[in-house]
Amino acid sequence: MNMLFRYAGQALVYLIFAAFLGYFASAPVYNHFPADKALIKLSLAHGAAREGGCRRRTQEELQKLAPNMRRPMDCPRQRLPVVIEFEIDGVTLYSASEPPTGLSGDGPSRIYQRFTVSAGKHDIVARLRDSDRTEGFDFEKKATIELKAQQSLAIDFRQEMGGFLLRW
Repeated sequence: MNMLFRYAGQALVYLIFAAFLGYFASAPVYNHFPADKALIKLSLAHGAAREGGCRRRTQEELQKLAPNMRRPMDCPRQRLPVVIEFEIDGVTLYSASEPPTGLSGDGPSRIYQRFTVSAGKHDIVARLRDSDRTEGFDFEKKATIELKAQQSLAIDFRQEMGGFLLRW
């Protein structure tokens, strides 16, 4: 009889634990995104132009180097920062100068930003500068988009594909 109470008690503890887990697996209800809003994600990794130009080494400089290091052109590894600007309906939501990644500053600049906007029509403008110019931008994308509630728009940048890409 003593064993019967032990097994019944153990089953009761397991049942209470399973009910506890089952309740908190589905409640309380949590919405991590508002039901009436849309999401725009600006996500890109882009390597800007090299900082400074390449220069040709003189014969004296080449002779001082080890034979396996004698490249006639000397080009720096560091990249320029990527300057990006993003606006919706004439309001600038994001403007930054992102430095290159990597120990030597020779990797791509990485950008990831999320913007919660109301559903409906929006005019967006994305601009990017990856050269050493001080004014203006090298790439610009203007578009009118219509987003539904709970819809997500990703904005990427691929120079080889013409610049900014919009993906629903």
